[in-house]
Amino acid sequence: MRRLISKVMKAISLYFFLLSISFYCFAQTQTLRGTVTDADSKIPLIGVNVVVMKDSALIAGATTNEDGIYRLENIPVGRFKVKFSYIGYQQQTVSDVIVTSAKEVVLNISLSESVNEINEVVVSAFKPGETKNEMATVSARPFTIEETDRYAGSRGDPARMASNFAGVSGADDSRNDIVIRGNSPSGVLFKLEGVPILNPNHFNIPGTTGSPVTILNNKFLANSDFFTGAFPAEYGNTTAGAFDLYERNGNNEKYEFSAQLGFLGTEALAEGPLSKNHKSSFLATYRYSTLQLFDLLNIDIGTNSVPKYQDAFFRLNFQLKNNASLAFWAMGGLSTVDILVSNQAKPTADLYAQNDRDQYFKSNMGITGLTYSKTFSEKTYMKATLALQGNMVNAHHELVYRHTDAEGNYVLDSLLPILDYTFYETRLSGAWNINHKFNSHWLMKAGINADAIHHNYIDSTRQLDTTSSFYYQYYIRWNDEGKSLLLQPYIQFKYKPSDRLAINFGIHEQYFAVKFLWPGETKTSANSPGIHQFIPLEPRAGIQYNLGHDQLIAFGTGLHSQQQSLYLYFYEPEYPGEQIPVDQWVKRNEAMGMTKAAHFVGSYSKLIAKYYFVKAEAYYQYLYDIPVDVHPSSFSLSNTGIGFSRFFPDTLQNTGVGYNYGTELTVQRFFHQQYFWMITGTLFNSQYKASDGMWRNSDFNTGYILNILGTKEFSLGKEKKNTLGIGAKFTMEGGHWYGPVDTTQSELQGEVVYEDSGRNSQQFPAYLRFDLKFNFKVNSKKLTHEIGLDIVNVFDRKNILTLTYVPNDDDPSRSTIQYSYELGRLPIFYYRIDF
Repeated sequence: MRRLISKVMKAISLYFFLLSISFYCFAQTQTLRGTVTDADSKIPLIGVNVVVMKDSALIAGATTNEDGIYRLENIPVGRFKVKFSYIGYQQQTVSDVIVTSAKEVVLNISLSESVNEINEVVVSAFKPGETKNEMATVSARPFTIEETDRYAGSRGDPARMASNFAGVSGADDSRNDIVIRGNSPSGVLFKLEGVPILNPNHFNIPGTTGSPVTILNNKFLANSDFFTGAFPAEYGNTTAGAFDLYERNGNNEKYEFSAQLGFLGTEALAEGPLSKNHKSSFLATYRYSTLQLFDLLNIDIGTNSVPKYQDAFFRLNFQLKNNASLAFWAMGGLSTVDILVSNQAKPTADLYAQNDRDQYFKSNMGITGLTYSKTFSEKTYMKATLALQGNMVNAHHELVYRHTDAEGNYVLDSLLPILDYTFYETRLSGAWNINHKFNSHWLMKAGINADAIHHNYIDSTRQLDTTSSFYYQYYIRWNDEGKSLLLQPYIQFKYKPSDRLAINFGIHEQYFAVKFLWPGETKTSANSPGIHQFIPLEPRAGIQYNLGHDQLIAFGTGLHSQQQSLYLYFYEPEYPGEQIPVDQWVKRNEAMGMTKAAHFVGSYSKLIAKYYFVKAEAYYQYLYDIPVDVHPSSFSLSNTGIGFSRFFPDTLQNTGVGYNYGTELTVQRFFHQQYFWMITGTLFNSQYKASDGMWRNSDFNTGYILNILGTKEFSLGKEKKNTLGIGAKFTMEGGHWYGPVDTTQSELQGEVVYEDSGRNSQQFPAYLRFDLKFNFKVNSKKLTHEIGLDIVNVFDRKNILTLTYVPNDDDPSRSTIQYSYELGRLPIFYYRIDF
């Protein structure tokens, strides 16, 4: 394996060395352009000064025209910083702007009005309040699309990239679930163009927000926001964190293309103007799985079954008259995988498989929407999005019967269908908000999110209790179809008595109707409406004060709530012999309430010298009304939301509680003189109490997280137009929690069964991982080549994920309870060409 990688890298290096020599003689330049608007009203700003600088040297300058547009021609290839200044507005500097020979750089900026004085705001400093959301105060930071490519081990995935931030960890190498401050990954909200979206991943499991492969391609995303606590009032139905994602428009002046072959897939991108007037544009991407190549090279990807998937995105953007725009967009993905153990010759542990069955799995996800935005005046801006989205998950399992021959090899006897389920969800979603700036001191933002949800859940499995007279007969666990409604209005204000002080406050409301009936719809016993849940007004507040000398302090607090995963409300098994008509079933969890949380956060940040930044945050979260079992047990819904298995709740009640507290530190050197580094550290504690009354470590209480990462670039070629980048990342965090195994029940059920009373009383060794990333970029005339290799877990460390049941038919003396490990060494290769 190592020899193969070595040979491949040598061949690639030779090819690109020759390629760089052949192109170095061309002088490569590019266009940098964009639009500058008011941050609150989005009105174009006329006469803004724009200058491009390389370190302290002036490269070029321009001013915006009557439409707020600036344009700078013949900018040389490289990295630059761009300064924007305008009388009455805070000056803004965007650092680390990458100019290549293949594609124009379109840099759109919003400037904030100054109250008393003009201060420079350095975007790359990640100070609170410089997110796209002007109401953010604490526990918020923007992330650029370049970051998803820059950080080693991120795989171009926004969720995996976020695991580098303080307070955030990836729970499992094989998935992109993210744990924020000890909360369940299912508590993370994803919004796209203002609309909450379903799980944006391939191979998604009901009740989770993560998966092995994302559908979110960083090539169509714009710079976005990430929140880890004390969210502004517009973010609801979440208690853990939020990704507020934005789409970028295609180039409206020039046709541009990109093609890539890599671990994440073979993909293509096209963008350009729709008409000659340069007012409208299109952008489209398509990706198809290429993991089959890894299978052919015998590279371990954590499973013997090769996943197949494809996804696509398009956006049509139309610039209308009177400062209005309309965008029509869509995103979707198809995925399927057959995980077979019937063809195994020996017992084998598999990250994605159960050892007693073949699994056939399929998931589809799609969303399409219209987004309309309009600036009415210098004070008022409105945005509205209407979207239709759907999700389908289908699984079929077959129980494997086999024996071992004289040589200890498996011999297949028969296959027995054991499980089938198909879950559908369709949502009509709307988001509307209006910004109104009363004056330079007061800003208001109000809006509403609405989701009308239709579901159809059907699930059946076999009775495996050998003491039952209905042994091996099918029974139904879900058989429900209905509609639900979720409404979330909010209003929030920002008050700036001076440029040093900003106060944000607002309220959020949440209404959830389970089994909602439309006006005029006839009530029947089968579709009788369930519970209508009103959440009392949730106050949110934050304050931020500039101490001077590049120092900020901030505080934030708020009440938050979240509905449970929709499918949990309708679980009601009908066992063989009961003969209960479906319309008489009583859904035990239909009255289940929302989980709630109170957040308290304080932060301090300082820009040290010119390129160094420090930020510290301390937080406390109190979680309550968490669903737990009616009967005494250690189960709490706060421990779910990760992995590839659903869980099957009995009767749940909202009496569980929990808390999270911790401190976080970020120390960062911004990209300057061709290198950057960042260190993030977290110390935290996460505890919960279920119906048995005992306080325990939560499943996600690893105790500490440490990330150290950096990147160094080298300029190559006669004119230094080509670059070689070398990046590295080291991660260390506490191990996962587990408890004593009930070996008798594990043998009977063919899977690991833990003793309930000892849950999370033992901890695996610490998790350690070192990643490396290499990328080589060649800028030729109107063409950019890039080749990269991201090596995850370079030293092939065996980090323990959990315990798993592995039959010992080949060796009866071996324990059936074995360690299941995280991913081993995984090389991720890509080659991209832009033109």
